[in-house]
Amino acid sequence: MNNKSVVKMGHDYVMNTYGRHDFALVRGQGSYVWDADGNKYLDMVAGIAVNNIGHCHPKVVEALREQAGIFLHCSNLYWIEPQVKLAKLLVDNSFANKVFFCNSGAEANEAAIKLARKYSYNKYGAGRAEIITAQNSFHGRTLTALTATGQEKYQKGFEPLTPGFKYVPYNDLRALEKTIGSETCAIMLEPLQGEGGVNVPTPGYIEGVRTLCDKHDLLFILDEVQTGLGRTGKLFAYEHYGIVPDIITLAKGLGGGVPIGACLAGGEAAEVFKPGDHAATFGGNPLSTAAAIATMTVIIDEKLPDQAAQKWEYIKTKIYAMQKAHPVITQIRGMGLLMGIVLDTEAKPIQVKCLEKGILINCVQSNVLRLVPPLNITYEEIDKALSILDEALSGI
Repeated sequence: MNNKSVVKMGHDYVMNTYGRHDFALVRGQGSYVWDADGNKYLDMVAGIAVNNIGHCHPKVVEALREQAGIFLHCSNLYWIEPQVKLAKLLVDNSFANKVFFCNSGAEANEAAIKLARKYSYNKYGAGRAEIITAQNSFHGRTLTALTATGQEKYQKGFEPLTPGFKYVPYNDLRALEKTIGSETCAIMLEPLQGEGGVNVPTPGYIEGVRTLCDKHDLLFILDEVQTGLGRTGKLFAYEHYGIVPDIITLAKGLGGGVPIGACLAGGEAAEVFKPGDHAATFGGNPLSTAAAIATMTVIIDEKLPDQAAQKWEYIKTKIYAMQKAHPVITQIRGMGLLMGIVLDTEAKPIQVKCLEKGILINCVQSNVLRLVPPLNITYEEIDKALSILDEALSGI
């Protein structure tokens, strides 16, 4: 099939939930993808921060092939060897004591929300179930994760929303403290907002939230679906702030391209769930956990978080130099290889120009170009992407 035939079939049979480009990606290798007509693109989107180790990494492919020939699915009524090995790998490399596995970031956040409410119910009884999240946050598309998401544009038309959520401005500790009440059980934040425009917390903010949670006996949930697994220059973004959360959620980069989600908890929160409290039929299945073990092993062994930190400094310097020739760039935000180039105009035309020149770039919040390439992207590939971005910005 070519681009035209795939696109037509998609319009005929697939629900219209995405504003898609008029071509179909059919193959990927490393930092590159190809469409159905054979056109090659340098991928600075990486499945929206999914392909942290690039497309079709040989170790992930090998793990999938081997596991597919052994065991594809097993009910969680029985122990699953790759699942428990992945759980140990996550615990050994984080603050957590226990892990719950599911299939996506939204599911991981649903698990975190249920865990926080059950923790509070067990300790304080009914009526203490409110969760505070941030404006411009993004936590998923299922109904409760959508309610946790502090952006009305995603919620409109899906009311009534799940009760028990309040929103405060990101980076505003005073507003957060004023919002905490007798019914609050948890605060749920992204350590760096991705979909909200690549918003970096001000120094002391995350640490201050931890202090408020300790003061009021609230669980501190960090949504690391986009920031986790080396993306920000640390294996987990919470490590930048010198604090320990109670719960973090993971998905995107965990499986190397295979769907998987995880909810990690430490301390008392790790012991809350009992049989029957929560479940996921495909959660932690042999195939996805084998892929995740391979992915995490590559990230750790190849020191990809360190590479992401170094490449952020390299890219930032290049973009600051570019800013002199293109004053349309007003700000550069980010950590590691989660970057936002803020423009004083609409970002979509720039995205389209880059696409025409063979670079995939994403835009969020209408005026921010988001770059989330594979962590093992080469410096030569980075230079190529920035050169094309420089061309695309000319004349704007």
